[in-house]
Amino acid sequence: MEEWVQARVILAVRVGQCLCVEPSTASFLLPVHLSGVEMLKTLVKKEDSEIIALCACDHECLEVTLRGCWLSNGSQDAEGVFVTAISEVTEFFLYKLWQQAQHKASVMSE
Repeated sequence: MEEWVQARVILAVRVGQCLCVEPSTASFLLPVHLSGVEMLKTLVKKEDSEIIALCACDHECLEVTLRGCWLSNGSQDAEGVFVTAISEVTEFFLYKLWQQAQHKASVMSE
């Protein structure tokens, strides 16, 4: 991730673009009853605990927190990109769980 951020900073300098890089976190909720949550807990134990953390919110939700960097143009608006470095397996698994959660939420709203 550091190499990617470094390359992005160099690009911004070369094109004369303002770029702000800040350490940050991003969080989202997953229902605890999704199939695969236990597997996620196992994967997180194997990952670097400095990057990804899980926290039980209540009996229905689990908070997933990722540590990384927020890249923006430095203005006060909330536009930017969050970047983190996790294994491809964990990234794929998190994406699939997130998709399941979105599907269950859309079915429940209908």
